[in-house]
Amino acid sequence: MKWNTQHILAAALLAATGATQAATVTAQAWDLEIAGSATLSFSAALLGALDTGKVTIASYGYATPPIVHQDTDGFYTEVQAVAPISTITYDNVSNALLGMGSVGGVTLTAPVLKSVSSGGQLTVTDLNADLSTHTVYAKVIGGNNVGTLDHLALWHFSGVTGSTSVLVSSLSTTLTGLSLTTEGFNAFSQSLGLLNLGKSALLGVTDFGTITATTVHMLMDGDNMTPPPWYVGQVPEPSTYALMGLGLAGLVMARRRQAR
Repeated sequence: MKWNTQHILAAALLAATGATQAATVTAQAWDLEIAGSATLSFSAALLGALDTGKVTIASYGYATPPIVHQDTDGFYTEVQAVAPISTITYDNVSNALLGMGSVGGVTLTAPVLKSVSSGGQLTVTDLNADLSTHTVYAKVIGGNNVGTLDHLALWHFSGVTGSTSVLVSSLSTTLTGLSLTTEGFNAFSQSLGLLNLGKSALLGVTDFGTITATTVHMLMDGDNMTPPPWYVGQVPEPSTYALMGLGLAGLVMARRRQAR
């Protein structure tokens, strides 16, 4: 078989594909000596929809109890859900921040309410924000036969403000303009048993709020530091190294044949 320029280019592209994958790293925040939290701040429109359905809010998993403020009439004025940062995704060449993951979330419970809801429950947990696609994924646990939906594309976001590099000693990044995806709407609607008025209220929420991730670098002193309970350790990805090895081997063979 004679190796020509096309073969060499194909081998080089295969090697480059492996190198690109290796440059994108998802690491446990603990391994990067980073601690922090992600705060989901509900928008006024979302608070109004929750009021319509008399929906109650509770923390789930490793999230702290939500910050909930109501006025004298019992209407929501502020809700914030806070969960610890668990993973950081970044480019290890440019050190650009590419994504963040958190553990824990909130559970929403809707009572039976005429024309609004037949009753139901929805848990949104383990958010994972992808800055390249402007998408927030989540694990959704829903009632009314929804079950568990892993890595559901829940929201799209329109903007990113603040830090976008992992080199800073403290990081604060805010995702703005959260809009519910079609899959997200269906999960909310079925899980909470929304009826006509409930669905109309949810459709009226065009901006769900913001997610702000804040992190700081820890001073690790070895024996006195205990990993958090959600820490799972480093998990190697052999497929990445296999792909790089295959590409580099092909490139070497191509060069040897061309030299003959």
